[in-house]
Amino acid sequence: MSNMQLKVTDTKHIDQIQDISSRYTDTQKTKIANAAKEFESLLTSMMLKSMDKTTDSMFGSESTGGDYFGTIFENQMASMISKNKSLGIADMLFKKITGENIDQNSSDSDLLQLLNNNKIELKKSAGDNNSVTPSTKATDRLNQYENIINEAANIYGVDKNLIKSVILTESAANEKAQSSAKAKGLMQLVDSTASNMGVNNVWNPKQNIFGGTKYLSEMLRKYSGNINLALASYNAGPENVEKYGGIPPFEETQNYIKRVIGYFNHLNGEDYGNERSL
Repeated sequence: MSNMQLKVTDTKHIDQIQDISSRYTDTQKTKIANAAKEFESLLTSMMLKSMDKTTDSMFGSESTGGDYFGTIFENQMASMISKNKSLGIADMLFKKITGENIDQNSSDSDLLQLLNNNKIELKKSAGDNNSVTPSTKATDRLNQYENIINEAANIYGVDKNLIKSVILTESAANEKAQSSAKAKGLMQLVDSTASNMGVNNVWNPKQNIFGGTKYLSEMLRKYSGNINLALASYNAGPENVEKYGGIPPFEETQNYIKRVIGYFNHLNGEDYGNERSL
């Protein structure tokens, strides 16, 4: 049997390799990087939870506060592993999509930058009177959680005043608040959301704030730092935001967003005044 001879008549498709990265702008790459990191963090958290269950929790089933500290440890570990690319999943996904390494286009402050950009646009269009002043009692209650809120803000990259504004709107900073829909605690977490965010005791202020902030950070990432859409999703659920292609036409949700933004502008009063003078 004679050897088969292949004749190549056109090699343009071989010589001219497509530049994959040219298909995406820097903004799109940032979104892809954030999504890849979030996926790796979520996967890592699930792995840690699975490992923890097989060993009856790292602090022991009978330890005081073991479930709480275990949750915090898992969240911190998942975040650190994702940031340091120990698993390499985020980098693999990003490179598969863009053809580049994730470190060329992302940083730990990406979400904060997106949030700050949207915050500036929001406050510039809000107007001087679009602020809401919380009651003295609510403010006093909120001040008790200052350190927890600051810690959550640093871990999840969410503006601390946005967290405070959600707490004021959701519960007036009452850790024992419960709605008719069975939303509970400072950030009014329903059981399913609390479970997904790794919250074992929804009535524990720190767990509640961490769980609510983590969920808020996920919504901010989902909507590329758009505060209005993130808040709409927090209140009405992402499925309704997707269904209506934006803020749902629910009076409750629209009033909710206005109130959160009102508190947010109030808490940022000095920055807002300085910003308008630029």
